[in-house]
Amino acid sequence: MGNTDFAYPSTMNVEGAHQVAIPPSKPFIKSFMSNLKETFFPDDPLRQFKNKPASKKFILGLQYFLPILEWGPKYTLQFFKADLISGITIASLAIPQGISYAKLANLPPILGLYSSFIPPLVYAMMGSSRDLAVGTVAVASLLTASMLGKEVSAIENPKLYLHLAFTATFFAGVLQAAFGLLRLGFIVDFLSHSTIVGFMAGAATVVILQQLKGILGLEHFTRGTDLVSVMRSVFSQTHEWRWESAVLGCGFLFFLMLTKHFSKRRPKFFWVSAMAPLTSVILGSLLVYFAHAENHGVQVIGELKKGLNPITVTDLAFDSPYLMTAIKTGMITAIIALAEGIAVGRSFAMYKNYHIDGNKEMIAFGMMNIAGSLTSCYLTTGPFSRSAVNFNSGCKTAVSNIVMALAVMITLLFLTPLFHYTPLVVLSAIIIAAMVGLIDYDKAIHLFKVDKFDFVVCMSAYIGVVFFSVETGLILAVALSILRVLLFVARPRTNVLGNIPNSMIFRNVNQYPNAICVPGVLILQIDAPIYFANSGYLRERISRWIDEEEEKLKSLGQSSLQYVILDMGAVGSIDTSGTSMFEELKKNIDRRGLTLVLANPGSEVMKKLDSCKFIDEIGQEWIYLTVGEAVRACNFKLHTGKPSLATIEPENVSNV
Repeated sequence: MGNTDFAYPSTMNVEGAHQVAIPPSKPFIKSFMSNLKETFFPDDPLRQFKNKPASKKFILGLQYFLPILEWGPKYTLQFFKADLISGITIASLAIPQGISYAKLANLPPILGLYSSFIPPLVYAMMGSSRDLAVGTVAVASLLTASMLGKEVSAIENPKLYLHLAFTATFFAGVLQAAFGLLRLGFIVDFLSHSTIVGFMAGAATVVILQQLKGILGLEHFTRGTDLVSVMRSVFSQTHEWRWESAVLGCGFLFFLMLTKHFSKRRPKFFWVSAMAPLTSVILGSLLVYFAHAENHGVQVIGELKKGLNPITVTDLAFDSPYLMTAIKTGMITAIIALAEGIAVGRSFAMYKNYHIDGNKEMIAFGMMNIAGSLTSCYLTTGPFSRSAVNFNSGCKTAVSNIVMALAVMITLLFLTPLFHYTPLVVLSAIIIAAMVGLIDYDKAIHLFKVDKFDFVVCMSAYIGVVFFSVETGLILAVALSILRVLLFVARPRTNVLGNIPNSMIFRNVNQYPNAICVPGVLILQIDAPIYFANSGYLRERISRWIDEEEEKLKSLGQSSLQYVILDMGAVGSIDTSGTSMFEELKKNIDRRGLTLVLANPGSEVMKKLDSCKFIDEIGQEWIYLTVGEAVRACNFKLHTGKPSLATIEPENVSNV
C-alpha cells in the first residue's frame, strides 16, 4: 500500500476550500431537552396530538393505551371468522402447554389454564400485535422454579411458594409497565441476538433434562438445573426407573416430533402439529383410564379444580422474608419475557408489513401480568410456538386471543375433570417437543461464520445455563455483551487513509490496497465519539501511528512527515476529556515539528472545540470540510513553501 507515487488530481486547487462553520450555541435547557427527546422519544409519539382539539386528544390518548378502540370499530365479520378459527386452534395448543409449563414451574397445573384466560383478554385490549398469542412459556417457568426453588420448596411449603410466584409475577408486571411508560425499552437491547440464541438454547436443554423425571417416572429429583446435578440424580435412581412410563413417553414424543416434521414439510397442514399436543393428552388419558396405568407406575395429574380464576390480591407476599427473592425473580423473568415477546411480535409484524410499538407492548405485557398476579396467574408473554400457530392459522386481529381465552374459560368451567387421568409423561413429551425447536443450530453456525465474538457470547450463555445455572448463564452472556460495547467505546478503531487513484476519495489502506499514501502527510480516521473512556487510548494510538509512519519513511528514504490529518467524520460527539486530549495531542505534534489538521468535524465537535478555545489554538485555517480539501491544502503548502494558508480566501463557503 502506498508505494506508488501520489499524483493529486489537477482539478483540485486550494482556492476552492470550504470553511467549516461553527454552529450557533443553543441554550442549555433547549439542548438538554432535545437530547432527552431523542433518547426516550425517538419515534415522537406525541406528534399525533399536535394541533388537535382536547376531545380528539383524549380519544387519541385512549387509543394509545387501548389499541382495541382504534381497530375495533373497523372490525368485520370476515375478520371474526378468521380469528375464530385461529383462536380455537391456539386454544388446543394452549391448554396442554399451559398445564405442562405450570408443572415445569412447580406450580399447580390448573394455574397454566388460569394463565391462559385473564392475560390474553388484557393483551387483546392493550397489545399492538395482531399475531401474538399470549400464554406461559417454558423459559420463564424454568426460571421461576429455579430461582424461587432455591429459597422455598414447592413440595414442603407449597402455599408460600405459590404466593411468591404471584408476587414475582406482580413485580414483573410493574417493571414491564414501568419500562414502557418511562420509555426505557432500550434496556432490553442489552440482551443481544447472540445472547438470546445461546440463552434460549441453554434453557431449552435444561428444560429437556428436567423432563427426564417425568419420562422415567421418578418421584424424587434434584432441585438443581445444571447438567451434572440432573445426570447424577437420574443415574443414582436407576432402580426407580419405570419402563412403562419411558415407553409411553417415548411413543408420544415420537408422535409429536413426527407431526411437527410433517407440518414443517407441508405448511398447509400446520394444524396437524397444533392439534398434536391436545391429541396426545386425550389419547394418553384414555390409555391410562382403560389400562389402569396409574396402578403400574404411570403418574397422572389428578384432580383439577373446576371454576374460574380465584382472586389472589391478598396472596401477594409483600411481608414475606423472601420478598427480595420474589422481586429478583420478577425482574429477571420480566426482562426475558419482554425480549422474547417483543422479538416474536416484531417478527410476525414484519411478515404482514405493519408496525408494533415496543413501548406499548411493554405496557400491555406489564398490565396483563399485574392483572394476572391478582387472579391466580403466573408470568405470561408471547411464546413463539403459539404465536406461529396463530399466524399460520390466518388470524387477523388480537380477537384470536379473546377466542382462546373463552375456550379456556369453558374448559375451566366444565372440562377440567377430564384431565384427571392425563399422564405426566405426556406433559413431559409435550415440553420436550416444544423445546427442541428453541435449540437453533443454524443460528449458532451463522454466528460462528459472521462474528466469532458473538459466537463466544452465544456459547457462554449456553454453557453457563447448562453447566451452572440459568441465572449464571444469563449474567455471563449479558456481561460479555456489555463488555463488548465498552470495548467498542474504549478502544475505537483508527485507520490510515490513502487516496484512491484518479479520484478525490480517501479510504482505509487495509481495505483498499491500491489506495496511495500522500507523501509527507499521515491521514488518520477516528471511528467513534471521543469520551473520557477512550481519549487516553486515542492519544497514545495516534502517537504510535505517527512513530510508525516516521520510521517507515525513514527506512524507505522518503521525505519526512509534515502533516497529520485527522478525519473526524465519524466523531459524533466529544466531552471535555476529548478536548483535553486534542490539546495534549497538539502540543505533542508541535514538539515533533509537525502540523495537526482536522477534517470534517461535526457540529457538536466544533462547538466543544470552540468553547475550549482549541480552534483558536490550532487555527481555523487548519480545519477543513473534507479530507480531500485538507490534503490539497497540505500538498499546496509542501510544494509552495508558503508559511500560512490563512490568507487564502475560499471561493465557496458552506456550513457544516
